[in-house]
Amino acid sequence: MGERNRRDFLAASALVVPAVLAARCATARAPASLAPRLAPESRGRPLRVGVIGCGGRGGGAAMDALRASPDTRLVALGDVFAERVQGVAAGAAKEFGVRGEVPESARFSGFDAYRRVLATDCDVVILTTAPGFRPAHYAAAVDAGKHVFLEKPVAVDPSGVRTVIEASERASARKQCVVAGTQRRHERCYLHAMALIRDGAIGAPVAARVYWNQGGLWAKEPDPGLSDIENQVRNWLYHTWLSGDHVVEQHVHNIDVMNWAFDALPTRCTATGGRQVRTQPVYGAINDHFSIHYVFGGGPAGERLGASMCRQQDGTDGMVEEVIVGTEGVMRLSSGSARCTGRVKWAFEGPNPNPYVQEHVDLQESIRGNAAYVNEGRRIAESTMTAIMGRMAAYTGKDLAWDAAINDPMDLVPKDPKPGPGPVERVAMPGQQPPAVRPA
Repeated sequence: MGERNRRDFLAASALVVPAVLAARCATARAPASLAPRLAPESRGRPLRVGVIGCGGRGGGAAMDALRASPDTRLVALGDVFAERVQGVAAGAAKEFGVRGEVPESARFSGFDAYRRVLATDCDVVILTTAPGFRPAHYAAAVDAGKHVFLEKPVAVDPSGVRTVIEASERASARKQCVVAGTQRRHERCYLHAMALIRDGAIGAPVAARVYWNQGGLWAKEPDPGLSDIENQVRNWLYHTWLSGDHVVEQHVHNIDVMNWAFDALPTRCTATGGRQVRTQPVYGAINDHFSIHYVFGGGPAGERLGASMCRQQDGTDGMVEEVIVGTEGVMRLSSGSARCTGRVKWAFEGPNPNPYVQEHVDLQESIRGNAAYVNEGRRIAESTMTAIMGRMAAYTGKDLAWDAAINDPMDLVPKDPKPGPGPVERVAMPGQQPPAVRPA
């Protein structure tokens, strides 16, 4: 960029940023053909949406998909629990009228509900069950010929990550569109900030600090009328085989931004964590805090450091942000905000459309052939694996290399879950006992 002053830089960036974003999208989402990816007989009618997983995130994603375009319609719903299906059906019909009305014959419950949703004539399916089920549901959706909104994280173990990567390759070969629920990748302030980082605004990125620190979340006491595995699914946040622990389920957002800023994956990590506050049985066996140091190659000194921290402890200070440190400045990011300090002074201004809706707009425009082909499956799988790798290192107390982590045979999820006993879990004791989860 030379020695541009701040005013020249900002004036130029107003023109350059959209071009840079377009170039990066064209590179990341090739091929750029705008040929419609709906089947010929499907063109000219509303895009049909099915939802697998009707909890809070599934209901929200269904509404966002309908908000994204008036040419969408909800046609099928599925969840382990019937009351969740009925709740989303009622909410969608109330807000969107006929576009949100799902007939009783297309409302499915039980562990096999996903198969019945995929057997309907939906064009795109939203996958928002507990993450442990995501790899199997995603592979089945791709094989059923559906376009996919793939909520994060996409797996809880290396076996699941490999399944998602393989399914994403099949989707790419068939031009099935896939967008992940990493909404920062679709948020305007983040897109502008990353374009400026690529254009040299902070010099060479050499370090990142990423955080998701907050208080506690909801928890559900066991229902004596349900089986053990059903109660675990109801309380899925606190079971590693279902959520991956909060470093995977929640902190993956910030870890994904770290990978994005470095345009790389870590080579190894060192981690610690523990369970100090949430020790009651309702909180399963997960940790309530983690701290991870990731090492990336490619920096000016040969290495770059990513420092990751997350906690869920009531009464503690909150912080949800990403800080990217370069040789000539710092970019600080959080939802709705981006600012650069150092040689270049910049702060994002202007409209910042709701990224939870925008990710569905981007998916639907790609499906309809109005935008370049998009498949974010492998990318979110790799960011999920980055988080899993950190959890594995924290649970065991052992430093871990990327190749060892992603090739680990760990497989935590029952292959054909049904009402009955659930996987057995115990609190991780680094250096003292083997992994904290094993299937029933």
